[in-house]
Amino acid sequence: MNTYMAKAIEEAIIAAQEDDVPIGAVIVRNDEIIVKTHNRRNIEKNAILHAEIIAIDEACKNLNTRVLSDCDLYVTLEPCPMCAGAIIQSGIRRLYFGAYDPKAGCAGSVTDLFTLPFNSIPEYYGGIMEDECASLLTDFFKTKR
Repeated sequence: MNTYMAKAIEEAIIAAQEDDVPIGAVIVRNDEIIVKTHNRRNIEKNAILHAEIIAIDEACKNLNTRVLSDCDLYVTLEPCPMCAGAIIQSGIRRLYFGAYDPKAGCAGSVTDLFTLPFNSIPEYYGGIMEDECASLLTDFFKTKR
């Protein structure tokens, strides 16, 4: 588990180097990474290009399917409402996230969309390598203020 989160952290670092919010995501299927990506909102000037959205889009294309029920998602920050919705719609099997997001988190911090009776709800686990994930965000925003 930590191996895949470490890869997501590597992606978050790339985002920071590109002057984007340091959030990284990795999708794993059968113990193999099929997608590694990071936030591209600032880079592409597009509000929806969160790491999770890009990862789900690329995984669907790579696997030629819209259903990712045999895939696990590792992301460095608790998903927002948009990303939680995409996770539900794509049928991701398990979600692992690093830092909690007290302002927009939808896996327990602000609300928990994964407790609602949707057709496909992932198992989810937060706080994976939380300190490392949180410090990336804290350090990034210190330089912005």
